[in-house]
Amino acid sequence: MEDFTEQELCDVVAAANSPDWSVRAAAGQRLAAASQVESVAGVLHRLLLDAHDTGVISDTAVALLARRDLAGLRVVLAARAVASDQGTADQLDAELDVDPRWATGQDCDELITQLRTLASDRDPGIRSEARWRLALRR
Repeated sequence: MEDFTEQELCDVVAAANSPDWSVRAAAGQRLAAASQVESVAGVLHRLLLDAHDTGVISDTAVALLARRDLAGLRVVLAARAVASDQGTADQLDAELDVDPRWATGQDCDELITQLRTLASDRDPGIRSEARWRLALRR
């Protein structure tokens, strides 16, 4: 996890607005590593819904899921809950479906526990996404 100085945070947020998809993707990866991901959730949300390149969506989602914590998963589910573009929704689904934690017993249990927690989230979209993913695994 990364703690940003104020200037570093400003620089990464500025990079998230770049016209270059690879710069936006790198910014998403870097912001996903923030120790307090909730403080940059708005920028991450925008990157997860990038209308111009699925590479930004993919790289940001993979980095958030690699955190292996509730905060990262929550940000990805929040974006999936409001994704209106089919390509964006499909890309987020793909990253959630290939999360490597599904592959092994203990890691799968960890992910299911997180989804169960988020199935009671205060946000109805996150609740719905978590419940839907749990239903798929039954």
